[in-house]
Amino acid sequence: MVHVADEKKPELHVFEKLESEVRSYCRSFPTVFAKARNEKLWDREGREYIDFFAGAGTLNYGHNNPRIKQKLIEYLMNDGVTHSLDMATEAKEGLLQKFEQMILSPRGMDYKVMFPGPTGANSVESALKLARKITGRQTVISFTNAFHGMTLGALAVTGNKFKRQGAGVPLHYTVSMPFDGYYGEEVDTTEYIERYLEDNGSGVSLPAAIILETVQGEGGINVASFEWLRRIEDICRRYEILLIVDDIQAGCGRTGTFFSFDEAGITPDIICLSKAIGGFGLPLALTLFRSDLDIWEPGEHNGTFRGNNLAFIAAAEALDYWESGSLEKEVSAKSERVRQRLEEIVRSNPSLQAARRGRGLFQGIAFPQPGMAEEVCAEAFQRGLIMETSGPDSEVAKVMPPLTVGHEALERGLDIFRDSVDAVSRRHVK
Repeated sequence: MVHVADEKKPELHVFEKLESEVRSYCRSFPTVFAKARNEKLWDREGREYIDFFAGAGTLNYGHNNPRIKQKLIEYLMNDGVTHSLDMATEAKEGLLQKFEQMILSPRGMDYKVMFPGPTGANSVESALKLARKITGRQTVISFTNAFHGMTLGALAVTGNKFKRQGAGVPLHYTVSMPFDGYYGEEVDTTEYIERYLEDNGSGVSLPAAIILETVQGEGGINVASFEWLRRIEDICRRYEILLIVDDIQAGCGRTGTFFSFDEAGITPDIICLSKAIGGFGLPLALTLFRSDLDIWEPGEHNGTFRGNNLAFIAAAEALDYWESGSLEKEVSAKSERVRQRLEEIVRSNPSLQAARRGRGLFQGIAFPQPGMAEEVCAEAFQRGLIMETSGPDSEVAKVMPPLTVGHEALERGLDIFRDSVDAVSRRHVK
């Protein structure tokens, strides 16, 4: 993400003096936040902001969700275990049982649950290791504009040039293939991929796995069609390649259903979850895989903070949102409203040649003019709306509020987005 907001403000002097230059989001949102509730944040001066960022998709149930917060308070007041490595605790037991009951069983999914560590990158790393261990192969196919994390294995399957450069070493054993729509709607990129696999002269060895996001969030909100996903799955089955779906940002209801691939009708071999699975913004990651793939030796993949019991409590309570189907219906209605409003913004600014992207509450507007999306987000922040950009050139302004966003706040945030686009358009179009 490229940042255009001015960070040189007196209230940020502590961060400028003591925190590393690697900090990023505070440059886009130059204020000190003090309080948050559902879809709103307040800085320490008392100014209110509507949050269309939601912790990069971590806060699907909003800031300080009261139901989840009450469960956490009760757990802490009863001296519940907070840290346990991978020891058995009541909190972990409760989460495992509820996840099986609410998510796996209704979908007929016979998966094991692994706790790889607290972050999405931990989940991706464990998925890549397991795929290579199972197949005995080294190569993994990933996609253009993919983002899977900042550790070396996850960076190797990430497409963003800037982020890959941060590794400082060569990133090996991966091959990047074109994502759905990379060459335009008329080109089926699965045919391109299959040609490489079937041709002994292609230079691409049979991979251990194909890893993909159904909606590429950091890559620019690029949406894979359900047909494309099914064709990728078919390739995996015919060539005995494991299919890994990174549902870290697109999952947990962000696209409408709990898993972003539910409506596509595919069955991944391995699924990566993090971000919103923690329920309250608490660090948690899960790696799910078919039971027959569970060939780990005890301790072969571990981590000190894979036993975050507070996150277990929060995650278990958050799963209750998926029991009745009401949240799914709410997200569907809100998503349709966002689609309508974004398309109105695009139509009312034809000279910008912008385009709406995304599905669910995971949408945005892509601007072909360099720097325009950052200008829009900076303008929005000045008007009391928090948004981020995405894409290899930060060309997309993202709309990603909590799933629990209220109707009034959603409409007000979309009004601010519209006004921000209009303001930037007036500056550029003479």
